[in-house]
Amino acid sequence: MRTPRNDQLTETDRAKGRGSHVPERRCVVTGEVAPAQRLVRLALGPDGCIAPDVHAKAPGRGAWIGVTRTELEAAQSKGKLKGGLARALHSGDILIPDDLGERIAGQLARATLDRLGLESRAGTLISGNDKIEQAARRGQVRLLLHASDAGEDGRKKLAQAWRVGENDEGSGREGMVLPVDRNALSMALGRENAVHLAIIDARAADRVLAHLSRWQFFTGWSRDAANRVSSEDSRVAGDEAVSTDSGASDAFLKE
Repeated sequence: MRTPRNDQLTETDRAKGRGSHVPERRCVVTGEVAPAQRLVRLALGPDGCIAPDVHAKAPGRGAWIGVTRTELEAAQSKGKLKGGLARALHSGDILIPDDLGERIAGQLARATLDRLGLESRAGTLISGNDKIEQAARRGQVRLLLHASDAGEDGRKKLAQAWRVGENDEGSGREGMVLPVDRNALSMALGRENAVHLAIIDARAADRVLAHLSRWQFFTGWSRDAANRVSSEDSRVAGDEAVSTDSGASDAFLKE
């Protein structure tokens, strides 16, 4: 099956040096080019219907978006999304579901929770206040995560242990509050009362953040999260990382 033209860079893009290190794609809404891992692929089904393909594995033609849900729905209501998709897919006979934004958000959430579940089974994710605190003080924690309904005292205590373990007291380093509560986390991990989580492997932290940052960016939690995740940067922060209980936090990744 041929590779969709929209899934590849143009000769002009290559001449400018784009795509020399990582795959890049063009957003059909803004026209901007960015690493594919920061964007979301939309796949064209045999019935002409557009569906989210957050893992970018669906066969057939596809196009990419790199905007928030609010921006996507605005573009959809104005016809800009359909126009961009029609040009990218070389077809005017496409159907865009009214709840496309909701479907994308749901897939991004599931991908992130599935990733956490995989890391749990691989032994790179730990939970439980005492276990996390011990690992944090030993300098073993690479990423600290909390359920949206986690208590402030518990978050602060673990963050303090993390800073001590990294000899980083006074930095203000904190964990990241996830947009799901303890029940959702517990179901994803197959554990009871999963409130606080810690990733103890640097590569695992990268994998989790790759999914989490796209989810946050699309839902508007952290508009620039997609631009801040880097394996060369020791800090990943969200300007608007707000939990469902109005808590806020920055996330830091130590390599």
